[in-house]
Amino acid sequence: MHHYFARMIDAFRPAEGPPPRTLIAFFRWCLSGAWSGLGLAAVFSAMGGIADVLSAVLLGSVVDAVVSTPADQFWSQQGWLILGFVAFFLLIRPAIFGLSTASSSVIIGPNVLPLVLSRLHRWTMGHSVTFFDNDFAGRIAQKQMQTARAVTDVASEMVNVVAFALASVLGSAAFLVSVDGWGALALLVWLGAYVLLIRFFLPRIRLRSASRASARALVTGQVVDTITNIKTVKLFAHAEHEDRVALGAMAGFRERALDFGRVSTWFRLSLMTIAGALPVILVGGTMLLWREGMATAGDIAASGAIAMRLAQMTGWVSMALMGVWGSVGEVEDGMKTLSPPHSLTDAPDAIELGRVEGRIDFDHVDFAYGHDDGGIRDMNLVIGPGEKLGIVGASGAGKSTMVSLLLRLYDVEAGVLRIDGHDLRSVTQESLRSNIAMVTQETAMFNRSARENILYGRPDASEEEIVAAAKAAEAHDFILKLRDHAGRKGYEAHLGERGVKLSGGQRQRIALARALLKDAPILILDEATSALDSEVEAQVQDALHRAMQGKTVLAIAHRLSTIAELDRIVVLESGRIVEQGSHAELLALGGTYARYWNRQSGGFLGTDEDETTEAAE
Repeated sequence: MHHYFARMIDAFRPAEGPPPRTLIAFFRWCLSGAWSGLGLAAVFSAMGGIADVLSAVLLGSVVDAVVSTPADQFWSQQGWLILGFVAFFLLIRPAIFGLSTASSSVIIGPNVLPLVLSRLHRWTMGHSVTFFDNDFAGRIAQKQMQTARAVTDVASEMVNVVAFALASVLGSAAFLVSVDGWGALALLVWLGAYVLLIRFFLPRIRLRSASRASARALVTGQVVDTITNIKTVKLFAHAEHEDRVALGAMAGFRERALDFGRVSTWFRLSLMTIAGALPVILVGGTMLLWREGMATAGDIAASGAIAMRLAQMTGWVSMALMGVWGSVGEVEDGMKTLSPPHSLTDAPDAIELGRVEGRIDFDHVDFAYGHDDGGIRDMNLVIGPGEKLGIVGASGAGKSTMVSLLLRLYDVEAGVLRIDGHDLRSVTQESLRSNIAMVTQETAMFNRSARENILYGRPDASEEEIVAAAKAAEAHDFILKLRDHAGRKGYEAHLGERGVKLSGGQRQRIALARALLKDAPILILDEATSALDSEVEAQVQDALHRAMQGKTVLAIAHRLSTIAELDRIVVLESGRIVEQGSHAELLALGGTYARYWNRQSGGFLGTDEDETTEAAE
């Protein structure tokens, strides 16, 4: 039975369509596919509520039997009642509550959280890079977990509390009707007052909970941002500044938490007061009926047991509902962050791009990040299959924009960008990027093993292929010497967050090994050897030349000596191509490229400020 319950909800079932932006629809999206499991759990929980009422009824029946039956005839006349009483409390009631607990801890708990979190994570992963650029990474991660946990808490509490409480109240009302209709009416009046109190407080709790959740996520984002950049913090001696910023965020969270605490206190006090009135009403009313001969001693005992149980349950239910409404507030807060539609999507009829030959065509392409300046302007450039193209230009000239558009991290604002004649907007993003390998100046490493970081280039690669790629990138020897804090060595050693345990040159060589393993037909090198010393760079350059064979290559470089042997070089200024040709042709032209070459003599290309100074001279 345990395995049957565990499989009732597919914990990783994908959602259908995007997340809605209204609360009820968002809950339906999160929990779709889980309703059968939640329904069964609600049935078991309701059975528990009914069992509580039956406990009081049986207690009353036993009291009446004791009062009305002579002692010497008790077992002969009431034996079956006592046997049923024992069987109920030792067998039936434990079985019911066991099923109710199993529904919570096996059906709901282990399945609903991963179901919701996986759906939110998949949707978040589909956002464009702009979405992540505009927010804290820690805050986004916090929102995912916060929202998934809150949805799970709402589902769990609605099943465990609301179904249980509703069954208890209905069962209690049915018992009181059997005694006297006035008792049931009194219960309904009390219940109405209870509901009015709930309706007054819960919206206020929901609002303050959302504010508290938002403030908490801001604290997390701020702290993660500081820790992620801890080396910069220490380099600039700004620990005190970061402390003040974090304390400011924490102070905001404290104020929101105090607001939540104040309304919670008044809510709890009010509910305990109204809960205390219930035993007085029910027990007092039944005693009056007993004086008139309309109720038995057992009825008083049963009414008292029911009244005490409902009074206790009132506090439990009220706190649970406060938690539910608090969770609803957190869901609303997370929904605002996580559910916006994707700004960069595949076309409905997008095709899967197979392995391409590598022809790239910029056809009157404009892109300026939505601004009036920056980016590239009216770019016309055709890169033939297998051509090796160098891209040169001062900072801000448009080099990185070209690469970002080719990877379709952004869509062109005007013109068309094609690969093998296909408009990039007409192919799927995944199939496009599977055709492109890239090594950047700021290499991205996962806090995973060296093997996993290299294997990211092609997850199905063999061990021999991993080692061959590492050797080709001149990374194999230093990888064998790695050892992490947990004692893992070599290819099993973890590299730390963003590869912090490696030098810049080591990170670039692992990134290069990853790109070599991917073996994509288009290779982008963005200052791929900038962090290497001269000896290692010479070795890696040989590996790069081998890797370039048969591939279309775009190489961005400030160190012009690294691209001098490429087939063609284009020079960018202010987002436009001002010169293009081979190294020798551009030197003979005596223009911008020649000026760069003569100035650096194997050094680095000047910045925009250098260009401005030179122009002024």
